[in-house]
Amino acid sequence: MARDMQITIDCADPATLAAFWAEALGYQVQGPPGNFESWEQALDAMGVPPEHRNDASAVVDPEGSRPRLFFQRVPEPKQVKNRVHIDVRAAPGLEGDERMAALEKEAERLAAHGATRLSRHEPAPPLGAGHLVMADPEGNEFCLD
Repeated sequence: MARDMQITIDCADPATLAAFWAEALGYQVQGPPGNFESWEQALDAMGVPPEHRNDASAVVDPEGSRPRLFFQRVPEPKQVKNRVHIDVRAAPGLEGDERMAALEKEAERLAAHGATRLSRHEPAPPLGAGHLVMADPEGNEFCLD
């Protein structure tokens, strides 16, 4: 039996990370439920107090084929390197210098949205195509692959 899934990310600022990952993945911030025109209207109707309105956010694939990412506020800061991370496939089918140039261009674009570049790993054939390691606005590592 097939199962649906989402990826959940603990964070301090769900709205900021949702906006970043929507930009990084070509996703969109999930719209409000039901017939509400905005999240503010929905949260008002649900009685959610202002101090809890950024407790969670989600982004979804506009085509509905990739997993939903759910961001939840937690009280503790990030402690260690991620054991699971997202690979953003920014240069599929490209090799060598062309691949690395495409990855560098994407790194610059994402840096303008709050990402930080951590390291560059050069192509090392036959198995290593080359990639960049980045961090999102809260320091969660991800790769541009």
